[in-house]
This record gives sequence, C-alpha cells and structure tokens, in this order.
Amino acid sequence: MKIRTKIMLGFLILALMLAVAGAFSIYELRAVGSSVQALLDDNYRSITAAKSMTEALEREDSGMLLLLSGKWKEGRETLRTADKKFIEALETAANNLTIKGEKACVEKISKAYKEYSMLWDQPIVNTPREGNLGWYFKDAHQSFKNVKAAVQELMALNDQAMYETASDLKNRAHRAVMPGVIAILSALVFTILFNYFVNIYIVNPILLLIKSIDNFLNKGEPISVKMDSDDELADLAASVTSLTAMVKTSEDKS
Repeated sequence: MKIRTKIMLGFLILALMLAVAGAFSIYELRAVGSSVQALLDDNYRSITAAKSMTEALEREDSGMLLLLSGKWKEGRETLRTADKKFIEALETAANNLTIKGEKACVEKISKAYKEYSMLWDQPIVNTPREGNLGWYFKDAHQSFKNVKAAVQELMALNDQAMYETASDLKNRAHRAVMPGVIAILSALVFTILFNYFVNIYIVNPILLLIKSIDNFLNKGEPISVKMDSDDELADLAASVTSLTAMVKTSEDKS
C-alpha cells in the first residue's frame, strides 16, 4: 500500500468517525426536541384550559351573588358569558387527553360542573333563594369549590407532567450527547495511534535513510537500508542504495 493511500485512509477513518458521531447526536437531539416540544405543548394547552375554567368559575360565582342580590339581568348575563367560556375550555381539555389520569380529571370536572350549573340555572331572583346566604354557602358555594378543586387537580396533573418532561429532557439530552463524546474520545485515541504508526512506518525509516546517507558522505560507509514495507520508501531506499553503489564504483575506478 502506497504512503499516500495509507495517510488518506487514516484521515478518512477519522473523518468518518466524527461524521457518524455528529450525525447521530444531531438526529437524537432533533428527535428529543420534537417529542419534548409536543409533550410540553399538550401540557401547556391543558393548563391554559384549566386556567380559563378557573376564571370562568370565578365569574359564575360573581354572577350567582348578583342573582342573590336581586340583580337578575346582570347576573344572568355574567353567568351566560362565563358558562360559554367554561364549556369551551372544558372541550379543549377533553380533546387534549395525553397523560395518564387526565381523562378521569376531565370527567370529574364535567360531572361537578353539571351539578353546579343546575343550581344557578334554576330561578333565584324572586324566590326564597334570593338573599339567602345560608343556601349560598351550604349549596352553591360548596358546589363551586368542588368544581374548582377538580379543575385544580387537572392543572396539578399537567404541572407534574411538565416537570417530569423537563427531567426526561435532561436525561435524554445526556444520552444523545454521549455517543458524540465517545466518538470524540475514540477519534483522539485513533489520532494518537495513527501518529504512532506514521512515526514507525514513515518518519523513522526516513531518519534511518538520512543517517545512512550522512555516514556514506562523511565516512564512506555503504548504504544498506532494508524497508519492511512495500511502498515509496522502499523504492527510495533501493534507489539511494543503487545510486551510492554507482558513486562508490566510480570513485574506485578513478
């Protein structure tokens, strides 16, 4: 094998190791980024829906108090607007069931909300319920707290999922980087070995040939360098040996 081929092969192997490591790391990091982004988007969508439901519930509670105070129009308008917002947020959460336990939470919210909405859906103004704070705290407000607790449970579930996703991202990123680190270390070891073999099979033979030429020029010692390889260095050694033999013969004749 020729010297040029040997050197080129060594650099090609080194480049291939780094390219494979880089490609694998990039692939893993992109895969991790895509999957984690999808999970975070799903969790964030559910958390946003839970926040909207909480805000709607607060407005409904205010609407209930308006009805208790005899303000029918203002109370009904507030309840109608808040109910629409709550239902939209609940549908968003119901269409975004991506983690374990989320379906049960949504069903719990739906059941609790139906019980709560039945209380303010019935007439309150001009009934014994108007101004009845005892009824409000015993039934209406307690039902309101039940719905709110179910919504908060959904939010807490997705908060925990986001935390676990972030922790998983850290571990998966570490796993994605490790092949690149191993490949770089392997490339470093290969570079040291490659340098060692270059010295053994290229540099040392050249130094030996130079030393033999100096001995021939200074001391007249014949050159007799044997190369273990079958490459340009062997051809060079053979040519130098022939050349010095011819020079020596010419000097002897003269």
